Amino acid sequence: MRLVFAGTPEVAVPALDALLASDRHEVVAVVTRPDAPAGRGRRLVASPIADRAAEAGIEILRPRRPKEPEFLARLAEIAPDCCPVVAYGALLPRAALDVPARGWVNLHFSLLPAWRGAAPVQHALLAGDEMTGASTFQIEEGLDSGPVYGVVTEEVRPLDTSGDLLTRLALAGSGLLAATMDGIEDGTLVPRPQPAEGVSLAPKLHVADAEVDWTAPAVRVDRVVRACTPAPGAWSTFRGERIKLRQVSQLPDQPALEPGELRADKRTVRVGTGSHPVELAWVQPQGKRPMPAADWARGVRVTEGERLGG
Repeated sequence: MRLVFAGTPEVAVPALDALLASDRHEVVAVVTRPDAPAGRGRRLVASPIADRAAEAGIEILRPRRPKEPEFLARLAEIAPDCCPVVAYGALLPRAALDVPARGWVNLHFSLLPAWRGAAPVQHALLAGDEMTGASTFQIEEGLDSGPVYGVVTEEVRPLDTSGDLLTRLALAGSGLLAATMDGIEDGTLVPRPQPAEGVSLAPKLHVADAEVDWTAPAVRVDRVVRACTPAPGAWSTFRGERIKLRQVSQLPDQPALEPGELRADKRTVRVGTGSHPVELAWVQPQGKRPMPAADWARGVRVTEGERLGG
């Protein structure tokens, strides 16, 4: 099949690579988000998918909105048979959905109908799911509600961050997406409607969602930190300034501390929660690089009675 691949972030690159390596299909173009400002200088930077497409020498389409007439006209000229999608980042209008004869097929990082939305991996970790996975499905106008072609499963490990889990799912999902394209092309795959039961939503997590509530149980604190690493970044405040939390460990056998209460010695930094304490492993003070929590505590000279949070 002639394919137009739609995607934007680094997590979409393994899937594009898998399709570029296929001897059954031809990726003739990619659709990605426009170049965006990044870094301290805020200079415009191309998306990882745009960079990979440039290396491969294929056409790059960067519509501000996929309903733009110029984009729709060019897509129709290319006349793809199918459009695989991984984390493109924009809703596709009906006019775009109608162009490829075999539709648009999305690789989504959950076991649908669980965790429909922009942040499925983060919400799986917040919920304490022990198993997750990736699904390929036919895109329709509803939110991640189309019929499913196939799934792969992935165990959630105790120390997984959303970055860790998403990296594994991107690799496993790339093979699933390539196999789905093969099955669509030869007619052996027929998508099945999603069940009406078990639907859950996974909206994008914002910075405000990533603030740690120290009155919550330690298990919840751990989940928030892992789910929000690397983005949007779990955080709290210390002496009125924001500090990011990169990793914590639960300490169920340690004496309880008041929520947010800090206890530091030469090697460890403990914080009280609504249940047992947690140990801070890595932190990132405002405007600085990540550092071991014990080094941070020595530098700021944590005193008895000081707390994280309000």
